[in-house]
Amino acid sequence: MSDQSYLQQIQSIEGKVHQLVQQFQAEQERLQAAHQEIARLQQVIQDKDAEIKNFQNQDNISKIVQTIAVDTTNSTELKLKINEYLREIDKCIAYLRD
Repeated sequence: MSDQSYLQQIQSIEGKVHQLVQQFQAEQERLQAAHQEIARLQQVIQDKDAEIKNFQNQDNISKIVQTIAVDTTNSTELKLKINEYLREIDKCIAYLRD
């Protein structure tokens, strides 16, 4: 084989290696994006779980208030106070997350 033939083969191999490197880098970027999306979705799941727990707690508190409170005035006041406490707790939780 001539030097020209070897040079063409080397250039061909270099071109293919370059393509492979580009493909590899593109796949790495896609993988990184997928990992970021997974992390984002996990955070969404955690947030939704917290919301569900909050709603469950509010429901449980409402049931307790209805059981404890005898007259409607006390019941309403108690519900308002508990809801105020829950809002403050939610603010604290949000602050701690940040």
